[in-house]
Amino acid sequence: MKRGRLVVISGPSGAGKSSICQRLLEMPELNAQLSVSATTRSPRPGEIDGVHYRFITPEEFDTLEESGGLLESAEVFADRYGTPQEGVDEALINGKTVLLDIDVQGARTLREKGIEGLYYFIAPPSLETLEKRLRDRKTEGPMSLSRRLAAVKIEMSAQDEYDHTFVNDDLERVSGEIRAAILAFKPSERGDPEQGEVP
Repeated sequence: MKRGRLVVISGPSGAGKSSICQRLLEMPELNAQLSVSATTRSPRPGEIDGVHYRFITPEEFDTLEESGGLLESAEVFADRYGTPQEGVDEALINGKTVLLDIDVQGARTLREKGIEGLYYFIAPPSLETLEKRLRDRKTEGPMSLSRRLAAVKIEMSAQDEYDHTFVNDDLERVSGEIRAAILAFKPSERGDPEQGEVP
């Protein structure tokens, strides 16, 4: 069985990362699986534990991190996020396309570890569109929204660190473009750390 593909999806809040990941999961030819991040923040309305995130306490996060159970971790607006290592490499060995919806900090950590994969940045059509999306979803208080908008310029400046930037001005079109790019990628056949195996 051929080794699967690790696909890192990053971009500012409101760029549409979650919607794109959902569309990719619905494409049977990708055989995709979403890696569910762990976070210490509280669930937003409609979010389900174990589906959107693993919602855990700061103490549980510390334990997971100290035991080497996180592939990467980052602190964003006083909340902590991390990718549990459990299950990621198993899915890759079994030929799955593993989607990681993580922030710029997390993607940098994976790059520094030499983790092979596809690193894609999702950008909004404009900052005005992004602000409207954030306001329309009504999941942020005024202070939180202000912090997120202030962070956008910093996150947007990291685009050059990625293999490709996709502008999400049309969900179906951009999902199709990402699908084609994933299918064209040929992961290493060997499974050793030098070839990017999840350690």
